[in-house]
Amino acid sequence: MSGHHSLIDTPPREATAAREIALRYGNKPDALLEILHDLQEELGFVPEAALPALAKSLNLSRAEVHGVVTFYHDYRREPAGRHVIKVCRAEACQAMKGNELAAMIERFLKIKMGQTTADGAITLEPVYCLGNCALAPAIMVDGRLVGRVDAARFETIAAECRS
Repeated sequence: MSGHHSLIDTPPREATAAREIALRYGNKPDALLEILHDLQEELGFVPEAALPALAKSLNLSRAEVHGVVTFYHDYRREPAGRHVIKVCRAEACQAMKGNELAAMIERFLKIKMGQTTADGAITLEPVYCLGNCALAPAIMVDGRLVGRVDAARFETIAAECRS
């Protein structure tokens, strides 16, 4: 076995990334939200494998770190689909049939908010105000704002994401 490392010896990329990001914030526990944000930015999600490394670096319990990750809906626990669609759930959009739109989108994609379609094409996320209230109901597709979305417009967007 000389020259071979077992998987147990090699820290996973996720744990290494978590330690490096925590170090950039001076391993300060009160920077946990920023650290998680940067980790998601770097890896595309907050993997389970990174949590023990973060807890150790920040001198927090795994339960504390896990609790923060699960409490805030901004953190993805799984890699996102190829496209991320954020659906505004704030009052102005709700007043303009945003609830009906959100329900239609979930039915159409056959997933709930926070989930990814089986083909890995689309991740659906709720967002609370896109600052586009005049064009309600609004969604964001891969960072691009789309206003006055109705069923037909959404179906076209979904088809583009899947092609």
